[in-house]
Amino acid sequence: MTLAPISHEAMWRGGRVVVLAVVALLAVGCATRGSVSGVRHDVAALRMEVAELRLSHEASVRDLARVGAQNRALEARLTEAVAAQQASASDLTKLQERVDAAEAAAREAKVVASVPVVPAATPPPAPRPVTPPVVAPPVASPPREPAPRAVSPEQAYQAALATFRAREHGQAVLDFLDFIAKYPKHPLVANAQYWIGEAYYVQHDYRQAQTEFQKVLKTAPGSAKSGDALLKIGYCLQNLHDTARARATWQRVVHEFPKSEAAGKARTLLAAQGSAAVR
Repeated sequence: MTLAPISHEAMWRGGRVVVLAVVALLAVGCATRGSVSGVRHDVAALRMEVAELRLSHEASVRDLARVGAQNRALEARLTEAVAAQQASASDLTKLQERVDAAEAAAREAKVVASVPVVPAATPPPAPRPVTPPVVAPPVASPPREPAPRAVSPEQAYQAALATFRAREHGQAVLDFLDFIAKYPKHPLVANAQYWIGEAYYVQHDYRQAQTEFQKVLKTAPGSAKSGDALLKIGYCLQNLHDTARARATWQRVVHEFPKSEAAGKARTLLAAQGSAAVR
């Protein structure tokens, strides 16, 4: 238990009382050698008590200084812990983005494999030239160049996807746009449009990526690819520091596509965002 520090004014008043007592004794003529000795003894005891109180006060000051230093150290550790938690949340978001891209690529491979490949039409064989019966030997005609091999829509899409995976994102965008222009009714058009948005996203052009992902929603409304695009729109908004709209977009994924993989990821993102806000 820490003793309350004694003030100088209290010590001064105590000494004054003793002096007045001595003066009073001398004034009435009742002071004796014994009483004077007793007063001196009391004064010495009082001085000793004051010295002890001063030492106690100094010890209390040292204790307060030590407690203050400990509090500052605890505050510094708390600040470091909060910063580490925020860094962990950011790393988790980046890792989730990489996982999403890998899973999307795997799904694309399955979709392409499931679409039947229409064999290119085989041109009819060229008719045999009929050599007229002439006396002079026939002049040999120059060799014919082989006709260019027809490319199916699936092959064109697969080639554009291979360009994207080779990190040639600018060329991949051009190839996907060419595919959409040539085959606007093909089932893979929504997938091609999604990869255009992904090409801008990996280049950190989040505003253009958001615009391209929005086109997926118009191309294939209600499809699973629309759920994936809507999830990525939330990522774009988060990277543009629009946290409120990102959260609303992920809630829309959960509401409109509750059984999709995109909805599961959206729930995880919403939970992580909520826990970070509470901390």
